[in-house]
Amino acid sequence: MSTPTQNPNLAALSAAGVSVWLDDLSRDRLTTGNLAELIATRSVVGITTNPTIFQKALAEGDSYEAQLTELAGRGADVDAAIRTATTDDVRQACDVLRPQWEASGGVDGRVSIEVDPRLAHETDKTVAQAVELWKIVDRPNLFIKIPATEAGLPAITATLAEGISVNVTLIFSVERYRGVAEAFLAGMEAARAAGHDLGSLESVASFFVSRVDTEIDARLEKIGTPEALELRGKAGVANARLAYAAYREVFESGERFAALAKAGARVQRPLWASTGVKNPDYPDTLYVTELVAPQTVNTMPEKTIEAVADHGTVTGDTVTGTEKAAAAVFDELAEVGIDVADVFAVLEREGVQKFEASWSELADEVAAHLDAARRDA
Repeated sequence: MSTPTQNPNLAALSAAGVSVWLDDLSRDRLTTGNLAELIATRSVVGITTNPTIFQKALAEGDSYEAQLTELAGRGADVDAAIRTATTDDVRQACDVLRPQWEASGGVDGRVSIEVDPRLAHETDKTVAQAVELWKIVDRPNLFIKIPATEAGLPAITATLAEGISVNVTLIFSVERYRGVAEAFLAGMEAARAAGHDLGSLESVASFFVSRVDTEIDARLEKIGTPEALELRGKAGVANARLAYAAYREVFESGERFAALAKAGARVQRPLWASTGVKNPDYPDTLYVTELVAPQTVNTMPEKTIEAVADHGTVTGDTVTGTEKAAAAVFDELAEVGIDVADVFAVLEREGVQKFEASWSELADEVAAHLDAARRDA
């Protein structure tokens, strides 16, 4: 039997400093060996999940049937059943990725689980659930996902202060990204003061890409002028490149992080999320090959991973030094009438709403399973 080899395109992406993470998790991936295969052949070294991913996993197939039947027999309610099923999957995925966690010194090999999106605007409840999930999964390579809402920022600080690693999600604007970096620095300073080992704490800042293009492109098409139409498909990449410039300013030049680094802290890496291309007119590897930079993560749906494996061209860093051109894109967007601040406000609001809707669908699915199991008992 031949030893699996890594796909050269994805290996080149990893060599350029981009950690390849899978934006998906299901029990089928764990039980069939699919996840292990992606690790062995597609350079996958991490996993992100969200309520939409879990809702889809539960709706397809019968992998969760036996567990939900058992939980129904024990009298579990919907929230408890969701918590048990999802944390079991995440714990198992953490175990599968443990070798990548160890090989990277704790940087990669991470699996993310999100706090209940209904808590996105409640700081204290978000922190309480972050602590609860951390204890339930009980794995050092776990990430707790917290949205970068106004209420989420102090929750990020407080969770890091507890010695818990955080994946900050739903970041759309560079301005909010700077707030996330500030929350990270404050959290690490508090963790240091509390005596936590900063070297064991890790964080990523998940910057959403394709949704920016989807929203701005629709507005450009509504404007309809040649100048407006010419700007379609440029905002998402430009926005992420500006975020990377802000990252370098904070973490490579900033005195505040330098002091933390001396105490063992590592940078909060930018993570490119929402990297599946939604417009068929754009290259399906656009949000991967145009966002290659050191100390970054790209979390991709499997379809995008396979596109990169098949025809992704990785030529090295495509981000560093592009901030002037990226800023020019936003100047041009303003000139044709795009209210960028409104775009980001809409995207954050809709992002939270989408995850809340998925959570409701997940709860309905689980409730139906529990009810059916109790009727059949």
